[in-house]
Amino acid sequence: MDVNGITSAVSSYKNNYENKSETKVAEKSEAKQHSLDETGVVYEPSKATEEAVTKTRKYTPNTELIEKLKADADARTQQLRDIVEKLILGQGSSLGQTDDIWSFLRTGNFTVDAATKAQALEDISEDGYWGVKQTSDRIIDFAKALTGGDPSKAEAMRKAFKEGFELATKTWGDKLPEISQKTYEAVMSKFDEWAAEADAEEA
Repeated sequence: MDVNGITSAVSSYKNNYENKSETKVAEKSEAKQHSLDETGVVYEPSKATEEAVTKTRKYTPNTELIEKLKADADARTQQLRDIVEKLILGQGSSLGQTDDIWSFLRTGNFTVDAATKAQALEDISEDGYWGVKQTSDRIIDFAKALTGGDPSKAEAMRKAFKEGFELATKTWGDKLPEISQKTYEAVMSKFDEWAAEADAEEA
C-alpha cells in the first residue's frame, strides 16, 4: 500500500471515528436532557412541598385569643382587688392609709373569714386559676397568641416575661411568694420547650 493509500485509510478512519464520537456526544446530550427532564418532574413535588412549608411558617397573631386572655385576666384581677379591699376595710384600714394593696398583702397582718380563705386556697391550688399550672399555661398561651405561635420569637417573649417578673417583684417590694417562684420556673421550662420547636424546624 502506498503512502496515499495509507493517508486515505487514516483519513477515512478519522472521519468514521469523529462521526461516531459526534453521534455518541449527541446521544449523551439527549440522554442528559432526558435525565434533566425527568429530574424536573421528580423535583416538582419538592417545590410544592417547599411552598407549603413556607406557607405554614407565616405566623399571625391570634387577636381573638389575646383579647379573651386580657379580658379574663382583667376580670380575675379585679375580683382579687375587690377581695383585698374588703379585707382592708374589714381590718379598720382604708386604701388611702396603705401604700397599695400589694404592700398590705405582703405584711400578712390581716385576718380573713373562712369563705375567703377557702376560695383563696382553691384559687392557688395545683389546678386553681392562680395555681402554677394554669398561670404558666396562660402566660405561654398569651406569648404564643402575640407571636402567632412562631417559635423563633420564644426568646424575645421569654425576655419580656423576665422583665415583667422583675417589675412584679419590685411592685411587691420583696421577693415574691413561693408560688410565684414555682410559676416562674414552670414558665421558663415551657419557654424552653417552645424554643426547641424552632431548632426542630431548622433541622
